[in-house]
Amino acid sequence: MVILTAILVALVALIHLYIVWLEMFAWTTRGRKVFKSFPKDLFEPTRVMAANQGLYNGFLAAGLIWSFFITNPEWQANVRLFFLSCVAVAGLYGAYSADRKIFYVQTLPAALGIAAVLMSQT
Repeated sequence: MVILTAILVALVALIHLYIVWLEMFAWTTRGRKVFKSFPKDLFEPTRVMAANQGLYNGFLAAGLIWSFFITNPEWQANVRLFFLSCVAVAGLYGAYSADRKIFYVQTLPAALGIAAVLMSQT
């Protein structure tokens, strides 16, 4: 269970590193291909806003990556649960307000990570 937990936490961190890159550095190029329903003429005017969102996703990724360096199992689990919960809540809101696909890309992996962390504690 420990290995599965680590894989899920790493997966969520990698997803958020991709989101950081997409929103901060590739919003007007690759972002157009990923967010097809977003009006093409709004990518350039929203570039700074997207970069700000990317920065927040970077904090989520950083917290999950940080958890790999925590040696105390209880604290490691607490930090993972906190950041995975933040990801899950953000994913739920994104799925509700922007695109249902966000549930599958962001919320579901985070929820699986939360379940794995909780099961590895027992």
